[in-house]
Amino acid sequence: MSTEKDADLKQKIGELAFEVTQHAATERPFSGQYDDFDEAGIYVDVVSGEPLFSSTDKYDAGCGWPSFTKPIDQSLIKRHLDRSHGMMRTEVRSQEADSHLGHVFTDGPAEAGGLRYCINSAALRFIPATKLADEGYAQYQVLFNDSNV
Repeated sequence: MSTEKDADLKQKIGELAFEVTQHAATERPFSGQYDDFDEAGIYVDVVSGEPLFSSTDKYDAGCGWPSFTKPIDQSLIKRHLDRSHGMMRTEVRSQEADSHLGHVFTDGPAEAGGLRYCINSAALRFIPATKLADEGYAQYQVLFNDSNV
């Protein structure tokens, strides 16, 4: 049953982002705006604006979704066992908004800790490094040096 709150959120973030974040849907591989995207900045929860991932930890895993080696802050990510679709995976959700983001796998780059956070673009909003202060994320500017911005 849809509520007025759900309708407002769907209006704000769009149908796909709503289905991904609120109903654990998954966008089609290679269809998300951030899969083949390499601008310097941070990725925040599309629902709450919680800072989640940095472009400094993003890499091309070839899986069709944006992949990161780690979140900006582990305390901003919740993990849950996901047994859907006949698999056992670890779902990742944002701490504050409880938005479904995607899953974390253990097949990431060994030199970066071995994890692959496979995240739906629809669950994210990108903040360019050059606009962090303007958007209220000035404390994350330290993640970027002049050559990355």
